[in-house]
Amino acid sequence: MQDALYTENLAVGYSGQVLIEDICLHLRRGEIMTLIGPNGSGKSTILRSVIRQISPIRGAVYLDGRPMDRMTALETAKRLSVLMTDRVHPELMTCRDVTATGRYPYTGKLGLLTAEDWEKVDEALALVHGEDLADRDFSQISDGQRQRILLARAICQEPEVIVLDEPTSFLDIRYKLELLSILKDMVRRRGLAVLMSLHELDLAQKISDRVACVHNHAIERCGPPEEIFSGGYILELYDAVRGSYNPDFGCLELESPGGAPRVFVIGGGGSGIALYRRLQRQGIPFAAGVLHKNDLDYPVAQALASKVVFEQAFAPIGDEAFRRAADMLDSCEKVLCPLSGFGPMNEKNLLLKELAERAGKLA
Repeated sequence: MQDALYTENLAVGYSGQVLIEDICLHLRRGEIMTLIGPNGSGKSTILRSVIRQISPIRGAVYLDGRPMDRMTALETAKRLSVLMTDRVHPELMTCRDVTATGRYPYTGKLGLLTAEDWEKVDEALALVHGEDLADRDFSQISDGQRQRILLARAICQEPEVIVLDEPTSFLDIRYKLELLSILKDMVRRRGLAVLMSLHELDLAQKISDRVACVHNHAIERCGPPEEIFSGGYILELYDAVRGSYNPDFGCLELESPGGAPRVFVIGGGGSGIALYRRLQRQGIPFAAGVLHKNDLDYPVAQALASKVVFEQAFAPIGDEAFRRAADMLDSCEKVLCPLSGFGPMNEKNLLLKELAERAGKLA
């Protein structure tokens, strides 16, 4: 499939000083590519250079197979729309008026919209669930509502490519999910190509078809999220030395409390996760077990517990794991058991609970 947008040996920066070079990104129709990386790594600089808001230092950007520097502004506007972090402050304009500015590339010199243009404006508002905002003053609505209207304006241009710089910044959870869901639906139904930057790793991991990592003055890695969010690379990308990133859950975990375990947690099946995090918040070092390596609790316990006693996936808890857990339980001051269900695979955890109860340690 032909690339909707691609860069060739692109070098970007300011005042002739190269910040990032050898940028070779290939964005296909029906695909979302997301730039991630530390603050100041150059994500916005890349996007602003791609849309030619900043002149590239060298290299080229191609839109629909044509070099963008040889295209007129009108030709570009019919193929590419932009939603950047710059705050827009139009005066005395309704949300429908703001959305309608997306049709200007298709109007004559007088900028008059036809009935067909207004139909497309209303269609775009409907796509972003903004019909109820149409007649409201754009300056009087919330940040989340503004982002939806600006997205409607971008959709109105009927582009092949949409470029967005941190579109979810300043939005609450509802509007983040709404905005990205609308984008994903547009990509799937209309075959749009989307290039954007995001700070929220969990959202980037879930919505992106490919992820480009900006780090050390380069596109350090580029690939599907399954490759990028694995093997501990995310902490390396952000030069993080504390805490961990859980690629299975798409979430960050703080570092575990130091010291020998004071509490033993008998968990499993997701029952212990909230308790692990509570103990971490309180600075109480704890041990967890016996957990199967495919258990929901296991990755969170690995991140937050001082010690984890585990058993291999799909195997009943063996005598060795039970013995290690019993020894660890004996050395702890208190035992907590959020687990309520016991079966053939974890029946020895029930024996651990009974041990704790006989020792007077079960809280």
